[in-house]
Amino acid sequence: MLQAQIFIGKDQFFREQPLYEYIMQFLLKQKIRGATVFVGRLGYDESKHLNRPFDLFSFDETPILITFIDEEENVKSALTALRKEVKSGFIITNHVDKWN
Repeated sequence: MLQAQIFIGKDQFFREQPLYEYIMQFLLKQKIRGATVFVGRLGYDESKHLNRPFDLFSFDETPILITFIDEEENVKSALTALRKEVKSGFIITNHVDKWN
């Protein structure tokens, strides 16, 4: 099995809807077994600036992590199709074992 993780910002949009919602709907249409969106409390990127989106009067971008898992060929197929649509975001994959 393969797990994919997509790192984006909460305020990113694609075709007039939040990018994380678009990606989740896309994964559902691709019949991926399961996916979850996590909202980050603290994060940073290449700028090394700490983003604290939940601090009072903060205008920092909220980090979002979308993670999903399925058979390797399904994950790779979904990522290939997604990259044809969406160019933003950082994606990593990990091989995982399924425990019953």
